Amino acid sequence: MTLLDGRVVLVSGGTQGVGAAVARAAAREGASVAVTGRRPEPGNALVDELRAAGGRAAYVRCDVADVPDAQAAVRTVLAEFGRVDCLVNAAGLTARGTLLDTTPELFDQHIAINLRGPFFLMQGVVADLVARKSPGTVVNIISSSELGGQPYLAPYVAAKAGLAGLTRNAAHAHRWDRIRINGLDIGWTDTEGEDATQRAFHHADDAWRERAGKALPMGKLSQADEIADFVVFLLSDRSGVVTGSIIDWDQNIFGGMD
Repeated sequence: MTLLDGRVVLVSGGTQGVGAAVARAAAREGASVAVTGRRPEPGNALVDELRAAGGRAAYVRCDVADVPDAQAAVRTVLAEFGRVDCLVNAAGLTARGTLLDTTPELFDQHIAINLRGPFFLMQGVVADLVARKSPGTVVNIISSSELGGQPYLAPYVAAKAGLAGLTRNAAHAHRWDRIRINGLDIGWTDTEGEDATQRAFHHADDAWRERAGKALPMGKLSQADEIADFVVFLLSDRSGVVTGSIIDWDQNIFGGMD
């Protein structure tokens, strides 16, 4: 028996990066997978890949910054699959901004994508689980930056810190419903989105990953497929009673000093 045999998993931001890696890992572990994203091309390509491997999968176009869009995505997945057992909030925005130069528009974008979107996706999925009196699991992809972060990530840190608090609050509220809700504070991760961010904001060249890895204790950036395997573990019954935990997935020890 595989870890997610027979489960339906919804992954927001599931068309690339950590979200796509989670979708692949969940499908390998027996889940039917629905992925959301704004761009149909990578979404449909991923679904074709998962179906070709024998899985059941669907792409739902969704901009999580738009609350009606996020709510409609949950309804679409429920209509397609009949239920959602597991939710992974992996959609995210990492556009740069400091306390002094962040505009109201940029701040609102971060809140909309990194906090408000996950809130209403969780609301829709948890409401269905409660109505069916069914156990379920949620994993929120947060960030180690929520613990303080870099000066150029002020609105991102504000939103991700909010998501960490929401994770604990929702886990506490629904523990008696047997709905387990956890989060991962991931560190610097090698994804397509991070590559674009490094090039757009930090003038990176093709060798930036190698240089970044050499400056880290483990000699590499965090890898999306490794994160995905751990997310699947948290979604599955193998993670037992764990709920309300924000787990550090990083090679920096917060509070440690040299």
